[in-house]
Amino acid sequence: MQRVAAFTDTYLPTVNGVTYTVESWRDRWVRDGGRMDVVYPDANGHTPAETEHPVKSLPFPFYDGFRLGTPRIPSDVRDAELVHTHTPFAIGLGGLRLARNRDLPLVASYHTPTSEYANYVSPTDAVASALGRVCESYERWFLEHADAVLAPSAATRDHVRDEVGVDTPVEIVPNGVDVERFRPVEADDFRASRGLDTGRPLIGYTGRHGYEKRLSELVAAAAGMDVTLVFGGDGPARADLERQAESLGADAHFLGFLDRDEMPAFYSALDTFAFPSPVETQGLVALEANACGTPVVGANAGALANTIDDGETGYHYESGDIDDFRAAIRRTLAERDELREACLARRDEVSVERAVERLADVYRRVR
Repeated sequence: MQRVAAFTDTYLPTVNGVTYTVESWRDRWVRDGGRMDVVYPDANGHTPAETEHPVKSLPFPFYDGFRLGTPRIPSDVRDAELVHTHTPFAIGLGGLRLARNRDLPLVASYHTPTSEYANYVSPTDAVASALGRVCESYERWFLEHADAVLAPSAATRDHVRDEVGVDTPVEIVPNGVDVERFRPVEADDFRASRGLDTGRPLIGYTGRHGYEKRLSELVAAAAGMDVTLVFGGDGPARADLERQAESLGADAHFLGFLDRDEMPAFYSALDTFAFPSPVETQGLVALEANACGTPVVGANAGALANTIDDGETGYHYESGDIDDFRAAIRRTLAERDELREACLARRDEVSVERAVERLADVYRRVR
């Protein structure tokens, strides 16, 4: 097994899909006999393991929870045989520099369409459009230095090829789910401890409460139904979501950040997981919910168009159409038992073990 140096601009203790993917891939790579060192921005709240190398960082003012690291190359990773960047910014540039200086193979994962997020850090549409073009130009420059680009879904692969305009080979390697952790569990105690024994179906979401996730659509849909809405996680949109839920009379519970060990019980407690975000590159939390036997209703946009299989693991709705969102939730609730069985039958297909097998194949081909 090769010694890999992974560079990422987001990592523990920050909670997001990139963090979990880097951590789970590293753990499986080590379990299979390899070594994967992780270079990431230093942050309070995480004690580094032997193969984790924090570098100095500063908070990023436009995106809560994101830190800008310095593009340093720690001495402990200079003997790597392959470099894998998970983000293209400051620390990702350190990975690019290591690969170029040592003439090493470079693999780059495309986790986040940065141009899509320009709308949420720009004061006007004109600024957002200009910033989006700059982001795509930069992404193209960075990714074309790689020997292979990894996309977690077919929709993301097409975005990288057709919209970003990258000529580098793009391989589909799903992030994968830790199916040892994410499995159906007894959730009565979780419901009781969180005051969720309402007698109504539980519709939930967990993750970053960012405006780009369009969680206001979920609150609006739930307000017209006899359901209990449950939010795990936190973010800049939370206060607005709480005010919206109160004004619409929605029965909404905001649980804040949940411990990782609580997540299987959270997913298992839900009757339906709802995911209105149109900007996902895969939608890992949707697959985690499925692995726990919970069907997903999601926007028919971005990677969720591929991640959710209508009539098997949940249903789509047209992004922005609240009536269609409600109809998809009702249909999913009506078919929950059948959908649950279909979700559980696919656990092995979405496992992180399968993902790392594909990852290893890419690594072998670029050497």
